[in-house]
Amino acid sequence: MSAVLESPPRTASRTTFAVLVAISVCHMLNDMMQVLLPAIYPLLKGGFHLNFAQIGLITLVYQVTASILQPVVGLYTDAKPQPFSLPFGMGFTLAGLIGLAFASSYPELLAAAALLGIGSSIFHPESSRIARIASGGKHGFAQSLFQVGGNFGQSLGPLLAAFFILPRGRESMAWFSLAALLGMAILTGIGIWFRANGHAKPRVRAAVKPSAAPARVMVPLILLGILMMSKFVYLASINSYYIFYLMHRFHLPVQQAQIDLFIFLAAAAAGTMIGGPIGDRIGRRAVIIGSILGVLPFTLALPYVGLDATIILTILIGLILSSAFSAIVVFANDLMPGRIGAVSGLFFGLAFGVAGLGAAGLGVVADWTSITTVYKICAFLPILGLAALWLPKPVRNTGA
Repeated sequence: MSAVLESPPRTASRTTFAVLVAISVCHMLNDMMQVLLPAIYPLLKGGFHLNFAQIGLITLVYQVTASILQPVVGLYTDAKPQPFSLPFGMGFTLAGLIGLAFASSYPELLAAAALLGIGSSIFHPESSRIARIASGGKHGFAQSLFQVGGNFGQSLGPLLAAFFILPRGRESMAWFSLAALLGMAILTGIGIWFRANGHAKPRVRAAVKPSAAPARVMVPLILLGILMMSKFVYLASINSYYIFYLMHRFHLPVQQAQIDLFIFLAAAAAGTMIGGPIGDRIGRRAVIIGSILGVLPFTLALPYVGLDATIILTILIGLILSSAFSAIVVFANDLMPGRIGAVSGLFFGLAFGVAGLGAAGLGVVADWTSITTVYKICAFLPILGLAALWLPKPVRNTGA
């Protein structure tokens, strides 16, 4: 397969660190609120008498709502950037939180999950574009800093559920609307910066270069999609069912299981931050191969070890597996540099959609067999990382 061109970082533009930190903080707030949904699954399961398939359907509604809309939002904002779409999107997240806090029926839970999905679908494509614009050419670093905010926010969800929501009840989720309001205020400031620096002007479609011909772009994009599927179906098994696995297999109380989920998500946040800068230095293809294939021995061992080894293995899995996502997104953006919003939306949307379908399917498997069987099946997913071996090798651009 032909090589893909990797341009060196541009030194003419300066990394706007304050903007990167601000968008990372907003990503933290957004994903912290989003992950409260799976974090309160034990409450919902007991309070609404749900089975695992119904839990999986909630995840599916949330994830698919986000996945379908994200590429659409990205395509639209590629042509007509919307500097204030981000606070607007977080308004949907706020509405979803209120809905989860006060839902009185299963259909209302599904509607609240859909609102959360819409909020996520608006947030991710444009915020990923802002991270790239503010990167100063350090695309891997910028994407990792942006992503680590989201991962850190996700890791907070189980702790907040364990020590704030579980003792006070589901209605206490309404307090997190304050975080949504803070995020809307910060995102409004980012929108003002975005517009003031000339980034909100409608974009003129650039001519397609020979190196970006469809036949040479589609195959790597399909391979990246396969890698995303491997990664996010496995992560769906952790995010949606790890608490139940620990409670079932090791008889842990729900609060301790929430803490162990936090440990996994914190490791995933660290892996995300590491992966981007390493990709800037040694190449994103190497990071992708090492991340997804490298985690295979640990996923294969996980269903057969004791509690202490389970915690250690999940830390390693989170650290290694999460290092790939920034590299995948930047690799895809480098393939189609004129379609940052669409490509980011496509891959964030694919991540959400695949995770939603995976969670729904795994919920059915758990009901038919056992929660332990879910992890025995998912252990083989990293084998799909072999697809990374067919990604085009990078070639540094030495010309003007």
